[in-house]
Amino acid sequence: MTVLWIGNFMVMGSVTMVTPFLTMYVQELGVQDPDEIAAWAGLIFAANFVTLFLFQPLWGSLADRYGRKLMLLRAGFGIAIIVGMMGFASSPWQLLALRFLSGVVSGFTPAATALVAANTPNERMGFAMGVLHSGNVSGMILGPLFGGLFAEWIGIRYSFFVTGAVTLAASILVALFVREKFQTASTVRNNEHSIYQGMRVLLNTKPLPTLFTISVVIQFALVSSLPLIPLFVEELQGGGGQLAFYVGLVISVMGVSNLIFSPLVGRWGDRIGFKPILAISLLGAGFAFLMQCFVWHYWQLLASRFLLGVFMGGLIPSVRALIKHYSPPGMESRAYSFDTSAVSFGSMLGPILAGGLSRYMGIRGIFFMTAILLFANFYWVRRSLLSRVSSISSLKG
Repeated sequence: MTVLWIGNFMVMGSVTMVTPFLTMYVQELGVQDPDEIAAWAGLIFAANFVTLFLFQPLWGSLADRYGRKLMLLRAGFGIAIIVGMMGFASSPWQLLALRFLSGVVSGFTPAATALVAANTPNERMGFAMGVLHSGNVSGMILGPLFGGLFAEWIGIRYSFFVTGAVTLAASILVALFVREKFQTASTVRNNEHSIYQGMRVLLNTKPLPTLFTISVVIQFALVSSLPLIPLFVEELQGGGGQLAFYVGLVISVMGVSNLIFSPLVGRWGDRIGFKPILAISLLGAGFAFLMQCFVWHYWQLLASRFLLGVFMGGLIPSVRALIKHYSPPGMESRAYSFDTSAVSFGSMLGPILAGGLSRYMGIRGIFFMTAILLFANFYWVRRSLLSRVSSISSLKG
């Protein structure tokens, strides 16, 4: 788990080094019209999530059949090569094609999650999922920071080469130090399912469809308002200097609280069960978004985003621990891959809907809509998961 934490940190950090600067790279590739820049940047950003959504079930099926470590190495080395190639792009079309291809080969995190889940005792599952998730969050926090520094020092084009090198180093680390106990006789039968058959099995396994839907909502909540945050911070600050710093602080403070509380909440889930933790986190995240509807000062926004990160730290590890608990033996990788597809769908849906609706309701309306979605999911979890158990002990897993 320690090696995979480092690997997740390096891969997520390297990928987020360059993602925030894709718009600037499009300009370097010769696009100057503001409308064309926005259109290309949107397409290039979304391309990765489209193919990630489509191809994750395939890689999950192969991981369950041939091993999770093999899929880790496939994703790590594949991302390293393709991201490095982005530094040689000479037109937006080439960058767009490489972003599509990057989504095809991606899948480091779900493979790492399945590998940890398959080798972790049930009584430690929440803590393990929380720790592994904190590696992702750490990379997401520090990646843009280092990406900005490298963009200033060596330029955006050469930053892609650095990104590829870091991902390559993470893959070599996994190849050398990660060990996997794989393929027992009890899981052979489930590994014989085709992708379509595996999907039917998982979607007919309650409550996995509920958990996949919750992943869509979580990711929608995380990304829907992000493009509007800079404008909202500017409104609260009333203009002035250091806007980029204040925006970065608002975005990163949620990651900091998420990083701190994910392992702690995961350990709490190991003690009292993941279903109540999931319900409490959905309710708390909904109230955190509702608070953002009524902020009028920058520090209030900062505090509510920190609180949101606390509850998000309980959501994702709980969902992943419950997916492991309910997945049929030998199908854990496919379950996590379908969950990654759900996350990708939320990543695509969030900015599209929020961008279209923001002109009518503003960012406060987006916050309110997100809160309602989270409250609705809390009610759904309460009805579909919590109503079927009679004691706290039966919630554990």
